[in-house]
Amino acid sequence: MALIMLLGTAWRFVKPGGLSAEQTREVLTTVIYYLFLPALVVDVLWKADIGLQSLAFTGLGATAVICGMILAWVLCRVFNFTSARTGAVILASAFPNVTYLGLPVLEQAFGEWARSVVIQLDYFSASPLLFTLGVVIARHYGRESHKPRFILSFLNTPPFWAAFIAVLLNQNHIPEPDWLLGVLQKMSAVVVPIMLFSLGLALNWSSMRIQNIPFVLPVVLVRMLLIPMLLLAIADNFPISSREKAAAILDLSMPSMVLGIVFCDRYKLDSGLYAMSVTVTTLLSLVMLPFWYQQL
Repeated sequence: MALIMLLGTAWRFVKPGGLSAEQTREVLTTVIYYLFLPALVVDVLWKADIGLQSLAFTGLGATAVICGMILAWVLCRVFNFTSARTGAVILASAFPNVTYLGLPVLEQAFGEWARSVVIQLDYFSASPLLFTLGVVIARHYGRESHKPRFILSFLNTPPFWAAFIAVLLNQNHIPEPDWLLGVLQKMSAVVVPIMLFSLGLALNWSSMRIQNIPFVLPVVLVRMLLIPMLLLAIADNFPISSREKAAAILDLSMPSMVLGIVFCDRYKLDSGLYAMSVTVTTLLSLVMLPFWYQQL
């Protein structure tokens, strides 16, 4: 997986065909977002065990995100960060890369069944909080020069429609046709490698600035250390099986979410600091994720 990410990183410097990393990543992530990821969501949620444990995933994910926000806010207040830096640090600390890195890591570590954990944590917990509470925080600490979008407009997106349809099919016990199952499985198979490659493209080495190190340290402390410790302490209070609990903890311990850079750009937060946080936490995850896996 690290090698696939390195190939994406190498693309940033080589630029095959004259395509920059930003151009390539935009095309790949758009195709994933509008076509292949919805196929994966339908394939997974159609046959997933959706019930009480789904509420538990929602609660565990929400607890991790909100506690990450609070811890980051406290550190920013203690060290008197500017508003633009505070907003970037809170977003980078609170929201993990649940899907783009979590999906390939959990599938490799636990098996294909862990896809269901990733999808439920993302679409029942992390993403709704990102597009609601995350937007509120970005607006509060930043600014925008255009008319704000309706705060729940994220629901009108292909992955969320796919999740809604799949849950309806699941709860009504409608069987999955063999021909459609084959199509969904083949489309789902390309998601993991493209996500890893796109993550490599997103690692922006030019964002690495010595002067940003003091502002990245709170993100590293919260995202890579305090949140996993908190989850290990409280996870037993949620009605989830031991293997799914382990998968959920590891998924919520992922490095900072790449999508947050979009919010920093939109609301004039410190985009350079956020980009550096993503790069640093992703590199540290090569060490920290195996460490936390051993603690599960």
